[in-house]
Amino acid sequence: MDADAAAFRALGHPIRLGIVKRLARDGEICACDFTEVFGVSQPTISGHLRTLREAGLVQTRRQGTQVCYSLHRRAISHADATLAQLGVPPPPTEPIQPAELRVTVPDNDAQVPAHGHRECSSIRKCVVPVNEP
Repeated sequence: MDADAAAFRALGHPIRLGIVKRLARDGEICACDFTEVFGVSQPTISGHLRTLREAGLVQTRRQGTQVCYSLHRRAISHADATLAQLGVPPPPTEPIQPAELRVTVPDNDAQVPAHGHRECSSIRKCVVPVNEP
């Protein structure tokens, strides 16, 4: 498997992504500390850490009987560069303002409108904010 594909596949699970985010924030963390953070068993954490290690995203250091993990900075930088090659524009600096959607509710319709505003069922028009794609 391609190294980029292996790295992104490894990041595709919420717990593994959470482990990488936690390592990015805190630096080095011992494996046993992840069980409390994610509320899963030690064997589950070990499997996720093995996947991250095999993808080259984390490295280990033995400290007595504990194994401590940290990010493999070069691999993370490479994954970041790969994403940059996709040409995704940076996020906008200004928040996107929602558009307005006007919904007309017939007078004789006693059902709740599709947008879910119960208070709008007795009036003719309702303005609902929606995000534009």
